[in-house]
Amino acid sequence: MLLQKVHLDGGVGGSVTRFLRYHPINEFEPFFESLGFRPSQYRHFLPRNLMFLSDDELLLENFNVLCNYGIPRIKIGGIYKKAGEVFRYAHGVLATKLQAYEELGLDRSFMSKMIVCCPSLVIGDANIDFIKSIDILRKGGIECYRIEEHISEECSYNWSHVHALLNLLCKNGYSELLGGLLSQSPGVLFEDSGDRTLSLIVFLVKFGFSMNEICSMFLQFPQMQVGKFLLNMRQCYLFLTEIEMEILEIGNIIRSHPLMLGSLALKKTNSLLSILNVGKKRLCDTILENPQEMKNWAKGSKVRPLPKSGERLRSRMLKNKFLLDLGFLENSSEMEKALKGFRGRGTELQERFDCITLAGLNKKVVCEMVRTSPQILNQTKDVINMKISFLVNELGYPIVSLITFPAFLCYTIPTIKLRLAMYNWLKDQGKVDPMLSLSTVIGCSDKVFLKRYVQLHPGGPEFWQDLKKKFDSEQSHVV
Repeated sequence: MLLQKVHLDGGVGGSVTRFLRYHPINEFEPFFESLGFRPSQYRHFLPRNLMFLSDDELLLENFNVLCNYGIPRIKIGGIYKKAGEVFRYAHGVLATKLQAYEELGLDRSFMSKMIVCCPSLVIGDANIDFIKSIDILRKGGIECYRIEEHISEECSYNWSHVHALLNLLCKNGYSELLGGLLSQSPGVLFEDSGDRTLSLIVFLVKFGFSMNEICSMFLQFPQMQVGKFLLNMRQCYLFLTEIEMEILEIGNIIRSHPLMLGSLALKKTNSLLSILNVGKKRLCDTILENPQEMKNWAKGSKVRPLPKSGERLRSRMLKNKFLLDLGFLENSSEMEKALKGFRGRGTELQERFDCITLAGLNKKVVCEMVRTSPQILNQTKDVINMKISFLVNELGYPIVSLITFPAFLCYTIPTIKLRLAMYNWLKDQGKVDPMLSLSTVIGCSDKVFLKRYVQLHPGGPEFWQDLKKKFDSEQSHVV
């Protein structure tokens, strides 16, 4: 690079000498390059008023201390980047700090690697959490050279977190297992400074695992990152909740198959329901009968539909009976349309129907409501009860309002609240009839509602957007 700038006139030596006489080199540039920095990386490290390394005695002394300690020159750049103050230490300070670690029985080879990973070890006083962590490991029969083998220079370790994990294991009497863990699954101890392992322990404890069971699992840990294992377990838990498995049953599966679930990256729930061609109840039953079946549903695997079950036929018969009891004509187009529109098992339809009658409407009236709006029974029993309570207790409408507007049960509560808030604002502005029925305000499409109501007032669109932001914020806060 230097020769590219030199105009060769005669011999190379003379030309270079002449060039340097009028263009002296900033010695800090090749110095930082030798530490592994690119020009774009070291430019802001260059001192403003110095050109010669000999003018910065502290930088050179501390650099030489690290070199003499056994740290490769190319790796000192990382220390400079993470802990530049080390190179400003006064005479003898850095050597004293390094000597302090040696006096604790930590040899130079080990400490050289530790300092490259964690330059903070030579900032301030000796790192107590680091010393305690190494002490716990050595008491567990682990020599420093074995620890060194499993520490990555690509990582930066938070030793207070590592110590928290090691201390937890030792307090529960598992210090003798540390050697086995280090040999088989070093990531359990050191990945992300032990944070992922602590998160995994908290997750498992919530499902009733004892520390004995957790440590036993760690000794059989698969060859994978702890963070990925934890992510897989959480996704399996989410999958089981999304197919509406009972929480106690989920807990039993997690407790009995933790290694399988942690090693398994499942396909998405909707994809599995579609590919397997089953409903949530059938899928739950399949898993409860044989949890190992889940291994066939991993990402990248070819999933085949489950064999047909007699449950579908039984459910169809119950739905037929239910609709016949409501007054539908057998084999009629009306009945076929209702059968196709219903979601859920036959027994569930009767439970949902009973929710509405128990709220205060007689059976004959509810039968007619279902005939005109069969989709109201696609809501779960809990959702129907919640919406009826909202209608009566929060909106102040009588239960008989459902007779003329049964489709009320199909709208979400946030949608109802949002539209009524807009309608009430328009009433206050004198822009709408104050006696409109609930079905008129709620029972139209979003496009029609915007045109028919929101745009009635010049400030309507802005107020509508503000309302939506407010309701979205409240919903996210609840979540």
